[in-house]
Amino acid sequence: MARYGRADPPTLGPVTMMAEHLRGALSPEFNPPDAVVVIISGGLDSATLVYHLRAQGSDVRMLSFDYGQRHVRELNCARLIAQDLQLCHHVVDLRPVGALLGGSALTDLRKAVPDGHYTDESMRATVVPNRNALMLDVAVAAAVTAGCDAVAFGAHGGDHVIYPDCRPEFVDAFTTSARMANDGFLAAGFRVLAPFLHLTKAEIVRLGAGYGVPFERTWSCYRGGARHCGRCGTCTERREAFQLAQVPDPTCYEAV
Repeated sequence: MARYGRADPPTLGPVTMMAEHLRGALSPEFNPPDAVVVIISGGLDSATLVYHLRAQGSDVRMLSFDYGQRHVRELNCARLIAQDLQLCHHVVDLRPVGALLGGSALTDLRKAVPDGHYTDESMRATVVPNRNALMLDVAVAAAVTAGCDAVAFGAHGGDHVIYPDCRPEFVDAFTTSARMANDGFLAAGFRVLAPFLHLTKAEIVRLGAGYGVPFERTWSCYRGGARHCGRCGTCTERREAFQLAQVPDPTCYEAV
């Protein structure tokens, strides 16, 4: 059952020394917000972010977006996370907006999702223009309305090369914009948080393993088939992250 109030942090199993170290490696300005709207796609990073903020004692509200992405099944994963943690979860319908954003392999079925490593130049085909800014704008509006003192999203260090709206400069600029646009209406100390901004995907996997994140209930594949394809950039990055983290990968891939 969904709820709004602050929930007691879940009881955690044994946390590895590495996970403890990684908590100290999070963005240095990070202090847990009292109440936060978290953008969750249903992927590994944002799911770990939800668990992380819950463990810090924050009142977490989850926000997802249907923008016509071909891997829309990720939203079912977000719903499962919300059910597991009994958190309030809203899915915003941005499909009419997504229809204006043709040309990306994520929103235009005429475009092929490229194979290869996540940092390859070919992955530029998966950029959806202004996607994070659009989502963060809605999240900020929801946070202001609910009196939350933060919004958060799961951008990480591996995103910087391809996606400009996952870079530190973007986060800083968007924070300034959000504060100006809502001056006089924000909760005290309002922040736009990206706690994983300087972590690798492998480090996020280690952190999530320490929290007991059900990785089998998260989705990464941009092709959005019945199983992870194992070949696209996000599948390649996911598989590599588990290997580097030395954490068992529960993902079923089509390609071995």
